[in-house]
Amino acid sequence: MPSRCGFFGGSAAQGLLFIAMGSISFVAFVYVAVVSKFLPPSDNAFVSAVQKDRYYCFLVPLTLPILVVAVYFHWLSMKLFKHA
Repeated sequence: MPSRCGFFGGSAAQGLLFIAMGSISFVAFVYVAVVSKFLPPSDNAFVSAVQKDRYYCFLVPLTLPILVVAVYFHWLSMKLFKHA
């Protein structure tokens, strides 16, 4: 019989920790990729480097076409496997 926390035996605190860390990572990414570009220039070296960065603001939009291709190849391989 599965435990109250699911089949894998993890605790509710562990699940909440994963959700909290994912939320913190998402907020940090949104700050780096979007919000920091609209703030006035800063004297802090770290914040200034984040504001001048041009890598992370293009990371997600340029990853989406690759994701579409990967999903298509996954679908194609499953079709070929099913009908082989």
